[in-house]
Amino acid sequence: MSKAKTRQKHSKKGRDRLKKSDRRQRILLELKLRPHVRISDLARSFDVSTETVRRDFDALAEDGLIARAHGGASAPVQGHYLSLDERNAARVAERERIGNAAAGLVREGETVMIDSGSTTAQLARSLAFRDIRCTVITNSIPVAVTLGGSAAEVIVCPGAYLAAEAAVVGYETLEFLGRFNVDRCMIGASGLSEDGPSEPIGDIAAVKRAMLGRSAEHHLLLDAQKFNHKQLHKVCELSDLDTLIVDTVPPSQLAVALGVSDVELLIADPAPEQALA
Repeated sequence: MSKAKTRQKHSKKGRDRLKKSDRRQRILLELKLRPHVRISDLARSFDVSTETVRRDFDALAEDGLIARAHGGASAPVQGHYLSLDERNAARVAERERIGNAAAGLVREGETVMIDSGSTTAQLARSLAFRDIRCTVITNSIPVAVTLGGSAAEVIVCPGAYLAAEAAVVGYETLEFLGRFNVDRCMIGASGLSEDGPSEPIGDIAAVKRAMLGRSAEHHLLLDAQKFNHKQLHKVCELSDLDTLIVDTVPPSQLAVALGVSDVELLIADPAPEQALA
């Protein structure tokens, strides 16, 4: 074979290689089809080095999308997780107050990322009622539907649909969020301890981390039942938060940790019957 033909063959081979984002999407797809994938097998399939696949694994594991295993990776273990419908039926009054207090922070013309959850859904209702002109980027279908008929411009993330959360998650979602810079993000959490907010599902925690990374101001919406609960996947440090919006004052030890981390505490206004008590 001539040198010219050899160069042409190598050039074509290089063009056929998957881009980084495509490789990582393929890795996640493989894990939907089988419980475990090996670095060596994927390196041959993608026509890249094992070090390249190992870096892909490291990035996906850091986002909570896979669990590293010897010589390969598997899908992350999911803990018990209440569905959105189950959470929507609990502590409705408290979440309404928290959502209303959070909506009061949003100004006309701002850009806001809102993640999925029962409390952030209440935030969306309050924003829609106030008819605030803002741009909202969300992975939550209920948040998008609620704000769809209001003055807000709504941008919905792409991704894999997670029925229990009525939201999209995964690598496409994280890559999409990385394209924006916004004024503030509003996220919820399944637990909050001195170690920070946490979630039982890695995909959900990864979306929250991505939103925090693209926002100038970071707000956590949380009801009192989540205090001193620690789930499998840590979202961030307490010091990464600017404001904690809650329905009541946290327990003393957690309150001290929040103060040390310079997190502003915003207590939602009490319900009328509580205010009169």
